[in-house]
Amino acid sequence: MSETPTGKTTQSGETAAPRRRQARGERRVSQLLAAAAGVFCRTGYAAASTNAIAREAGVSPGTLYQFFPNKEAIAVELGGQLLQRAHEMHGQAFLPENLQRPLPELLDAVLDPVIAFNCENPAFWALMHGSGIPGAMTQEHEELHSGLTTRVEGVLHTFCPEATPAELAHTSNMILGIFKASLDLILAHEGTERAAYIAELKTVLLRYLEPMVTTPHSP
Repeated sequence: MSETPTGKTTQSGETAAPRRRQARGERRVSQLLAAAAGVFCRTGYAAASTNAIAREAGVSPGTLYQFFPNKEAIAVELGGQLLQRAHEMHGQAFLPENLQRPLPELLDAVLDPVIAFNCENPAFWALMHGSGIPGAMTQEHEELHSGLTTRVEGVLHTFCPEATPAELAHTSNMILGIFKASLDLILAHEGTERAAYIAELKTVLLRYLEPMVTTPHSP
């Protein structure tokens, strides 16, 4: 306790210490998650270990176990944060005003933030498409994918209003398949090579979609 000018005591000394401990704990968790992201990217989730994550973070395994009981708990926490960011990014990519753009500009508006997110968070790709990932993450990723498919179908319906539901579903799945295959190449390169593959992806999708736009675009 500390004494005030009036002689009264306060609890400031007691409350400050828990806050400092909490802040240190949050920094340690962030440190461990960043280390885990690096390990998952290099080795994949299945081959990663808590010892490797602890080494990457520069701490002892005992310190790691103070915050996470096992590798799965680390992956679930990291994956949950990345999934939340992915949902936010999809909301930015599929803004309603983007539907007013011509097809080439729409592809830029949608693809650029999605590609940037994956390039800035390679652990997302490593976790969501790796083998042996926890079941809870698999379910959440399937929900994210389902929501993305619905968004793509909605965009397609705007540009191709006469398409049947089956045609929209097939085209959406094809678009996402092309994107997934291309993202492997994009993430494997940097600099001008990465930019070249991004440009190629947009060209492929534009040429695939242009013949389907049979009527003038009027959102």
